[in-house]
Amino acid sequence: MLSTFRCGFVRIKTQTFCINPLQPTFSQLLKTNTYGHGFMRICRIAALKSGYLKRNWRFPTGAIRPASMTTTMEAGAKSSSHQYTNRLIKEHSPYLLQHAHNPVDWYPWGEEAFQKARAEEKPIFLSVGYSTCHWCHVMEVESFENEEVAKLLNEWFVSIKVDREERPDVDKVYMTYVQATQGSGGWPMSVFLTPELKPFVGGTYFSPEDKFGRLGFKTVLRKVKEVWESKKDAVCEAGDQVVQQLSLLTAANASSADVMDDVPHQAVQLCANQLAKGYDSDRGGFGGPPKFPRPVEINLILRRYKRLDQAGKETAANKVLDMALSTLRYMARGGIHDHIGGGFHRYSVDEHWHVPHFEKMLYDQAQLVNAYLDAFAIWKDAQFSAVARDILDYLRRDMTHPEGGIFSAEDADSAESEGTARKKEGAFYIWTSKEIEEVLGKERAEIFMYHYYVKPNGNCDLSQMSDPHKEFQGKNVLIEQQELSSTAAKFGKSKEEIAEILGLCRRDIYAVRCKRPRPHLDDKVIVAWNGLAISAFSRASRILRAETKDTKSARYYFPVTGCDPKEYLIAAERAAAFIKDKLYDKKTKKLGRSFRRGPSKAPGFLDDYAFLIAGLIDLYEAGGATKWLSWAIDLQASQDDLFLDKVGGGYFSTAEGDSSILLRIKDDYDGAEPSGNSVAAVNLIRLSSLVAAEQQELYRRTAEHLLAVFEKRVKEMAIAVPLMCCAYDLLSIPSKRQVLIAGPKHSRDFDALVTASHMPFDPDKVIIQVDDRDTKDQDFWKVHNPSVLGMAQKNPEGKATAYVCQNFMCHHPTSDPIGLEELLRQSSALKPSTSQPAAGVSK
Repeated sequence: MLSTFRCGFVRIKTQTFCINPLQPTFSQLLKTNTYGHGFMRICRIAALKSGYLKRNWRFPTGAIRPASMTTTMEAGAKSSSHQYTNRLIKEHSPYLLQHAHNPVDWYPWGEEAFQKARAEEKPIFLSVGYSTCHWCHVMEVESFENEEVAKLLNEWFVSIKVDREERPDVDKVYMTYVQATQGSGGWPMSVFLTPELKPFVGGTYFSPEDKFGRLGFKTVLRKVKEVWESKKDAVCEAGDQVVQQLSLLTAANASSADVMDDVPHQAVQLCANQLAKGYDSDRGGFGGPPKFPRPVEINLILRRYKRLDQAGKETAANKVLDMALSTLRYMARGGIHDHIGGGFHRYSVDEHWHVPHFEKMLYDQAQLVNAYLDAFAIWKDAQFSAVARDILDYLRRDMTHPEGGIFSAEDADSAESEGTARKKEGAFYIWTSKEIEEVLGKERAEIFMYHYYVKPNGNCDLSQMSDPHKEFQGKNVLIEQQELSSTAAKFGKSKEEIAEILGLCRRDIYAVRCKRPRPHLDDKVIVAWNGLAISAFSRASRILRAETKDTKSARYYFPVTGCDPKEYLIAAERAAAFIKDKLYDKKTKKLGRSFRRGPSKAPGFLDDYAFLIAGLIDLYEAGGATKWLSWAIDLQASQDDLFLDKVGGGYFSTAEGDSSILLRIKDDYDGAEPSGNSVAAVNLIRLSSLVAAEQQELYRRTAEHLLAVFEKRVKEMAIAVPLMCCAYDLLSIPSKRQVLIAGPKHSRDFDALVTASHMPFDPDKVIIQVDDRDTKDQDFWKVHNPSVLGMAQKNPEGKATAYVCQNFMCHHPTSDPIGLEELLRQSSALKPSTSQPAAGVSK
């Protein structure tokens, strides 16, 4: 999208700052950062006037922190001998607590800081990051623990620290500004504001001193102070105009709720074609290094496969399917996958998925589980189910609150030995060949090191990008360079023997690794990310039961526990109950954002509602308890009240009423996390297939109006919104396939039918479970869809029975799980010759 952005610059030596929109002197090409941290968009600004070339303040891509860097990870939590203590000591956020003993006089985001800035007529320095952010640690050590820097900040500015995970509303406003003026963004984010919170200078990481042709943080502070004192009125006026321009830039509305006919039918194909152009046929993934897992891409590709398969285009379907499955295989074998403890790291710096940025984020784990579950549902390869299990088992083992909520993240950095303050990226995860030999003994070590490419001099040599600063010399990041069959052939053993040996090796190495200092755990429980995890645990509890049909996939090796999939449903229910108990106000029907030693002050945002609703729908479809579906419907009503633009369509990310939030943005970018609007659109269409009458029509029309808002976005850059494209595709189906399971819910026969209904990969179906003798079921369906209850009551014998319906027609009911699964695997729509009218089943 091409847009005019009025922007003037104040020149400070070699750096320029965009602070004054005066003349239309720049063209702005909006472009999506498809492979980054989930930025909404990137704005590349080219100066038209000679000498006004904009520089990117970000540290060079791929740069590694010097090995001598140290960090203070649990500031305020372990020591009482700190020289400094600021207001952040009273906060719950681990990120804010990390800065509680900086000499900087930090304030949390709030009126106290704003009033001070207004009273003293000082600009605000806003620093935004999160507790497991590598470069946030760097800037803290280099600048925020530096007394000289702190003195400048304390004298000239009011300094505010924000946890982007706790306050995504604040982060989105100022990240939009930084991206629009800097051409890119990232964390830590550093923005200077007027006392009225209007941005006038922005960047990301600053080293403390001038170097590499970039201004250091001290110089920036001095120059911003000079500009503020000499041109305060102009700066404030510019700030007002910047906010106005950003408001126009981020506006998204649709006067009509009608979606053009061609968009829903073409969205998935358009996005798949764009993704295919960037597909790495040698190593999987879409785009070059650094390589980020972006599960929404897999979601889109698998939906495209399904459509081609339904159309009978087998060759094209298999080609598309191979892109998804190969990507998942390469990721699983790569160093981005933690082969010892389970789960995935944030991204790899090279093209081989090898050397990762070692932090682990809950939103990655949850979405990747669903991607591997879908792959298993299609291909029935135990490799995919085992990876889904190892992620889920990691979450249950290391990332779960005693009461059921799931924690946010683990840091990339950790101490090299117990009791030392020195922390290095990846120290917890990397190995020397000598360490491997000491743990495993010579014979087993030889097999293990061959399979995982462990070398005496270190293995970070697959790419020039793997270790450009030689930080990992002599160290090894485990990567499966060999197929199991190749390792078996080399050592004259069967594949089963090698698999067992490697599993025992991983167990023994894990035991030794547990004695190392662990990375910092961000133990916030974030509603949105828990919603993603609830979905993953719920679906796994059903889909993974298919493993019992394949004896080979029933044998597991560490770090997979091999638990009964039903245990995953318990984990999902506990997480949902935690959110409802700790972060949901039953009177107002509103959510809080996060919990750590108590609820945070931040309210729930669109993502929290949308992601949790999606998780609750999956939890209902897996477990059948209508209390979860009822709660999802209540949350949908609250979401509509708080965030829906009832005139222009779509959802704002934040609710009205907070004067400190300058922009209400309708986010659409499906990045590392899907956008709230994309998830909301899918939710609305799914809910419309579960309920009836006016409620059904309301959900459908709300979804259509939302999708009408983003039509242009899909046409111009579908690759930016893969999940949104999936929502358009759902909308194109006049009637979703409904699978109604009726009968006594707690019977073995009923359970078998529910499991069978989850077996085939079918993104179009909804699963409805009804026990017409259960009073809770009766009460729920009488209100929301009486036809469903009526159909369930047609079974006089009370035997568990399945009905498959679509387009107002139903197949003959069946009580055979195998027959039900076969019926659902049929790619064609229902045919009148084999169907009967669906008496009362909702559209």
